[in-house]
Amino acid sequence: MSTPSAAPRAKLWLGAFAGFYRPSAEVVRGLDPVSKFLYSARSVILVISAQAAIIAALLAAADGRFAGLEFALVLVGFVVAHMISNLSNDYFGHKRGHDTPDSPRMRYTVHPLASGVLEKSTLLAGLAVLAAIGVGVSVFFLVERGWTAAAFLAAGVALLLLYDAAPVPLKAIGLGEPAVFLVWGPLMVGGGYAMIAGEVSAHAFWASIPYGLGVMSILTGKHIDQREFDSGRGNRTLPVLVGEEGARALNATTLVLMYAVTAALVATGAITPFALVVAVALPRGARAIGIMSRPRPPAPPEGYVGWPLWYHRACLAHNRLFGWTYIAGLAAGALWPGARL
Repeated sequence: MSTPSAAPRAKLWLGAFAGFYRPSAEVVRGLDPVSKFLYSARSVILVISAQAAIIAALLAAADGRFAGLEFALVLVGFVVAHMISNLSNDYFGHKRGHDTPDSPRMRYTVHPLASGVLEKSTLLAGLAVLAAIGVGVSVFFLVERGWTAAAFLAAGVALLLLYDAAPVPLKAIGLGEPAVFLVWGPLMVGGGYAMIAGEVSAHAFWASIPYGLGVMSILTGKHIDQREFDSGRGNRTLPVLVGEEGARALNATTLVLMYAVTAALVATGAITPFALVVAVALPRGARAIGIMSRPRPPAPPEGYVGWPLWYHRACLAHNRLFGWTYIAGLAAGALWPGARL
């Protein structure tokens, strides 16, 4: 990696959204304030929220109900909410003493507080700015969509707070993984559709299931990677509750269900047959399932980035491709909305 001072800032900012969890804390501490904040917010994972917004928009477009301004605000709102979630997760994890030097969180990428990248006051100021943007987007939709927006907003805020900020957070009682499915599936895709199209749609909720399962697989993989550490800290994630083998089997089943549900939705005419282009992601899905079927190696392969994340990385790489191919199929369906089985 070239020295940060020599690289154009725009390239550094874009680099925060690409690849995997790459730069060390030492590198990030030498970057400009925007880059520090982007890496601290784990921007590389924000693609899943952008994909959810795009899926909602394409479903609305297929129904002839696409609205450009509303889509732009949904996209901004989802990404901002995700950044708030990541930063608050680290804030409360650090505050509760979970993010210790030996924790997996400290090893695979920079921690905004524990790594000394951001001061606590800077982190809180950044969260305040993001919250202000989120409030602005929320007010727009509350005025334009009324009680529908209020219902989705209340559910989103509740899950955001309950996931990590509550006295007994969802992720500590085995409910974090199902909560993630609900957020990136029905809540984001179904709610995003409602905000863009101006009405709730049952088929948007059904169409959200494959993508929601994919995001759930990412978090489950991460929690399998962290299972031993979480178990020692009394953090009862789903893999801690069901054991490593059970969690790996569950996650492999989740990956299979992504394709099975997509095929079922196409067969019943709920979504366009063009969505079957997700078959392009099958080899990567099969690779992730193969990785899931074996215990994690005792040490990372040479040149491996992101250790100790192993199952998480395989699921993230798969979901990225699945998401973009699902989007490509829905885009074709929006261009030819009459195509149904």
